[in-house]
Amino acid sequence: MSNPFQEQLLKAGVVSKQQVQKANQDKNRQKKQQKQVSKKHAVVDETKLKVQQAAEEKARRDRELNKKKEEQARQKAISAQINQLITDNCIKRSEDCDIVYNFEHAKKVKRIYVNAEQKQQIINGKLGIARIEGRYELVPKSIAEKIQQRNEKRVVLISDEEQKVDENDPYADYQVPDDLIW
Repeated sequence: MSNPFQEQLLKAGVVSKQQVQKANQDKNRQKKQQKQVSKKHAVVDETKLKVQQAAEEKARRDRELNKKKEEQARQKAISAQINQLITDNCIKRSEDCDIVYNFEHAKKVKRIYVNAEQKQQIINGKLGIARIEGRYELVPKSIAEKIQQRNEKRVVLISDEEQKVDENDPYADYQVPDDLIW
């Protein structure tokens, strides 16, 4: 026996040997139960913590996914607006549009057929070229600017350059083709 108080009581005859053993057994049972309860609490706490962390992670992923979906929906709406602007305001080109106007888009030379008046308007910056569903259409400058505000990639060409004439230019009388690349 490791408890000196129990030994003194046993020597004095106040308690019997069976009572001391029973007290020790009860004490051991309580210790065991406390260990099991603490293990269960530790396991329960760990599982609760894991469940909570998993829920937080899922909520974070859901928020990110929702942001992506909202962004995609917003981009789709903008694209629909741009398509509507182009289809409503495109300048019709008829059969007599036989002049080829070359321009650069995505590092490739593209072409559009226009008439002389439309070509001059493109050069002067009154018309722009916008892309819709793989084809190119002529649109007024104001519409091209609206499209450019929504998505710069959809407007292929807006000529903002004002043609400055130098008074001392000896070649001022000679017209340089606008699609001539040096």
